[in-house]
Amino acid sequence: MREINGMAGKAVTPPASTPDSDSLLRRLAGPSVTKAGLAKDQTEINRIIAEVSKGSKFYENEKRKDKELTARIERILKIRDEAIKGVDLKRIEQGVDKLIAQLEAKRDLSQAIVHVDMDAFFASVEVLDNPDLASKPFAVGHGVVSTASYEARKFGVRSGMATFVAKRLCPELVVLRSHFERYSEMSSKVMSIFRRYDPTMCVAGCDEGYLNITRYCEDHSISPEDCVRQMRETVHAETSLTVSAGIAPNKMLAKICSDKNKPNGQFKLDFEPNTIKAFMHDLSIRKVPGVGRVNERLLESIGIKTCGDIFKQRAVLSLLDRQFGLEFLLQAYLGIASNVVQPGQREERKSIGAERTFNALSDTAKIYAKLQEVAAELEHDLEGGGWTGKTVTLKYKLDTFQVFTRAKSFDRWISTKKDDLFMIGQELLKPELPLTLRLIGLRVTKLKDLKAESDSKARGIKRFFETTSPALSPQKRQRIETPQNDEEDDVPHLSQDGFATSMPGYHEEVEAELLHHDDIAVDLEDGDIADSHPASRTTYPPPVSPQRSPEQLPRPSFKASSSSVSSPHASPTKRSKRISPNSLSKTDDFVRAASPSFLECPICSKLLEMDNQGLNAHIDFCLSKQAIKEAQAASFNTGSSNQRSTGKKTSRTPPISQHAGSSATGHETGLFRYRKEG
Repeated sequence: MREINGMAGKAVTPPASTPDSDSLLRRLAGPSVTKAGLAKDQTEINRIIAEVSKGSKFYENEKRKDKELTARIERILKIRDEAIKGVDLKRIEQGVDKLIAQLEAKRDLSQAIVHVDMDAFFASVEVLDNPDLASKPFAVGHGVVSTASYEARKFGVRSGMATFVAKRLCPELVVLRSHFERYSEMSSKVMSIFRRYDPTMCVAGCDEGYLNITRYCEDHSISPEDCVRQMRETVHAETSLTVSAGIAPNKMLAKICSDKNKPNGQFKLDFEPNTIKAFMHDLSIRKVPGVGRVNERLLESIGIKTCGDIFKQRAVLSLLDRQFGLEFLLQAYLGIASNVVQPGQREERKSIGAERTFNALSDTAKIYAKLQEVAAELEHDLEGGGWTGKTVTLKYKLDTFQVFTRAKSFDRWISTKKDDLFMIGQELLKPELPLTLRLIGLRVTKLKDLKAESDSKARGIKRFFETTSPALSPQKRQRIETPQNDEEDDVPHLSQDGFATSMPGYHEEVEAELLHHDDIAVDLEDGDIADSHPASRTTYPPPVSPQRSPEQLPRPSFKASSSSVSSPHASPTKRSKRISPNSLSKTDDFVRAASPSFLECPICSKLLEMDNQGLNAHIDFCLSKQAIKEAQAASFNTGSSNQRSTGKKTSRTPPISQHAGSSATGHETGLFRYRKEG
């Protein structure tokens, strides 16, 4: 790369060329090495990153993690060697081939799914307000790069990189502060355009989402390619921003395709099984949503670098299913995944957390003060969202960047008051002191949805006057389908239509990547906390899990804090993003801003386009004495009239609202439920 070779600065001394140092170089390069616009050969870039990081605590921590992963690989290889001893691999392959045939039978080519992804979104919005930036290499973010312009990417600058390192790669780099309110404004405009083509699209971040355009194309007698081209032209005409898109039979393929012709392009994959399998055969395994950096290295250790290699190693993968997730990888080999597109559902949420990142603290009083801040924020999220739980987990990061957790479970629903949350956190932290910390957080799991419980009680007012068959009650059906589970969900993450969404451990890796960006900023910038720290992996949990980078993660404020959500995902996302892999937390400012203001009245079940204040006024009306009297009178009159005419009572049955999770196409009216929190 001419830009790298010709740049000013002292000579770079690469580490010794050994397998261990090669893997460390890749680790230090960060998670965004596959982003569009970067050089294919990033060897020299990676060496510069390693050189400027060397000697820091961050570097030593990454080195430790790299050694731990190497040791883990060695253990897995030993397990493999033991597993294949005396085993008839051909027979195992025959068994896997039967599973492949079963998966092939589930292939659905009937839906046109689109993944839309704004091009360098934060950077593009900055250019709108300052056109002089258009031809310059620049980045958005302070401490850590949130997004880099395509000019900057030519030098190796990318999201998740410390601005200090980015300046070494590109001395002329212009670094801008983030303007999140402006990004939210533009995100809302873009998402409103997308919803013209699919009102029940799945928003996967402030700058991306999934649409099912099958019905739109049928209704308007238009091909998917022309529909997406029209959509992209409309976005540019109304916002002056560009968007890239992928068109395919499912979400996984659509996401992969959206990266093929970036920026400002689109790519359609033929809806034909052999074409799809050929497309996947030579695809790098790292390009598959739901496969992270750690997964990539584990797979490489057993000879899998492309999706085509999955078939060659299918017997070994079957024997090591627990470590690798056979079914998910076979789906990737075949190019089969979920095609259900619907908004993230409130009931998908599995945890709620808040945390603070700060310069290294050893003073116990100051650490407790940070814990009190976290408890206050968590109280706000729990009470504002209507949640409680039974398990509280304390997370803390040492000044050496090592992360530890301590948890306590209760046989009752916990108090969500900040003082009580603080006392639980203090109880968990006290035995570990003294410590020097850089981060502290609290998370509540085994959740109970108080809002749903409250809504159910409110609906009871209506049901009191309307005798309804239990078999036809959507509320009762929902309680049966989603019982409260006090046990942690340790089964593989599945999409709504039953497809595996990621490799084992992927969601934990995504959460760890979020900490990676703070580590860089704190250690390499002398404790200057970045304003681009990702707020959470809060994507709508994807059936094909998220691979998010900071530019696609919403930022709630300029303080160094984050609230996070983890859950099985409802749609593939970028870091995601998603956003594991995936949510409705207060930090999803962009997602909320982009969502339509449809709220459902819990009394009359009407969908109302209004804000919370308007909804509250409407509910007051529904609950007024006059409204109750009218409902009572109507119920009595109807019952009396029917009784007189037929000689027996008949029950009044309200229209059944289709539960979101039961819709294969995501076009049912019930999907608007929980689109916005109260």
